Amino acid sequence: MAQAKQSKLMTSGNLAVNRKATHDYTVLEKFEAGIELFGTEVKVLRNGEGGLLGSWCKIDDKNELWLMQVRIPPYAFGTHFNHEALRSRRLLMHKAEIVRLRAKTEQKGLSLIPLRLYLNARGKVKVEIALCQGKNAIDRRETIKRREADRSVQRAVRRFV
Repeated sequence: MAQAKQSKLMTSGNLAVNRKATHDYTVLEKFEAGIELFGTEVKVLRNGEGGLLGSWCKIDDKNELWLMQVRIPPYAFGTHFNHEALRSRRLLMHKAEIVRLRAKTEQKGLSLIPLRLYLNARGKVKVEIALCQGKNAIDRRETIKRREADRSVQRAVRRFV
């Protein structure tokens, strides 16, 4: 019984979310990737102290996927083996997926943006990355208009139901 409660606590939501990504980009496709972390980084993320604002992904010459500019502050109770806050972190995906993502980002000018860090059912930290296309000001305004129209429709439905 105690193990069931513990596993529910470990899978209880997101560790970090990039809310600005859906505002600045149009999400075309989503992918799940593992992330290579130190133990102190996992502790900090479980405390809810990580941040994805301004982060992005790149694919290097060896077809490795890297997560850049993710802010995971040093662990408060860490020793001299503590991690750096803004280091590059390698993402773990199948080589064929990485090659396919590389082709799409090079040909169409798309970007790889991390959307959220979360714990999966087994308690492993995962990253949801998205293949995105940048929005311009007109697209952003249209998104806001569409969202406001949906809200007004929902209000009208609630009023008459």
